[in-house]
Amino acid sequence: MSQRFSWPDERLIKAAQDGDVTSLTTVVMESQPHVRKFAISLCASPQDAEDAAQEALIILYRKIGTLRATGALASWMFRIVRNECLRQVRLLVSRTNEASAEPEPSAEDAVLHSLEVERIAAAVSALPRDQRQVLIMRDVQGLPGKTVARSLGLSTAAMKSRLHRARAALRHSLAVSDQAPDQAIDRPAGGDSRP
Repeated sequence: MSQRFSWPDERLIKAAQDGDVTSLTTVVMESQPHVRKFAISLCASPQDAEDAAQEALIILYRKIGTLRATGALASWMFRIVRNECLRQVRLLVSRTNEASAEPEPSAEDAVLHSLEVERIAAAVSALPRDQRQVLIMRDVQGLPGKTVARSLGLSTAAMKSRLHRARAALRHSLAVSDQAPDQAIDRPAGGDSRP
């Protein structure tokens, strides 16, 4: 039977916001299991999840005073963890792109590239956790298939199948997001479909 943890109560959060160090330490400690659970479900690898959880807890410790509503702690922490996982994916994509020796892009190309990286990172983070892990380990980090399979406790065939599904889902997601702006342009404003 797994132990159930509860989020810190509002009085404790309020005391932490008011500067009580003991309350702040307790809030961080009571939030830790939830933050780790968020990170494991959102990040690509256990190491990324650990890094994201640590960063989120540091932000909680340093910036609890910026939390507007004491009842919003869980959603605030979820957003911090999600953003940290996205940041890690962006860093991986950026490092991969920097590794290729290309001439210096123009400012316009740099902006377009940045927007594309954001779009891809968002699509990757929207994948189910099992697909996201395989895709990042194999396609972004460039790990050999057998290494990926072994680290995830899968057979090579199961890893390949999961990777195929992840790539297909990512292609579909990116294709849908490519079509969305075009469809908005093609439709007349106000719903009038007359020529």
